Amino acid sequence: VQLQASGGGLVQAGGSLRLSCAASGRTFSRYDMGWFRQAPGKEREFVAAINWSSNSPYYGDSAKGRFTISRDNAKITVYLQMNNLKPEDTAVYFCAHHLGDSYNYNYPASYDYWGQGTLVTVSS
Repeated sequence: VQLQASGGGLVQAGGSLRLSCAASGRTFSRYDMGWFRQAPGKEREFVAAINWSSNSPYYGDSAKGRFTISRDNAKITVYLQMNNLKPEDTAVYFCAHHLGDSYNYNYPASYDYWGQGTLVTVSS
């Protein structure tokens, strides 16, 4: 499966961006998806995930209250709306396909396919 992430860019602190992740290729029975980010010199960090069946969202601490994950089933696309961005949100954002219910959303090892990443830069 191919995951195409887009929507990154340069934004001032307090601004907003919406990231998109479109899946294509191999067909899965479900598309639980997640977003991670990685800043230079830091480990990959869980941002948000969404359960394809229940539409339930899950958020990392850094995203709670500011980011919203959503999906479009018909387009097999997942979105990450990011509001009130801060300089510390600067990172490459990756979307990924989650392996399923037995796997914790928070860990990169719980995902099997990854997009190429999209850079988000927040200026102060």
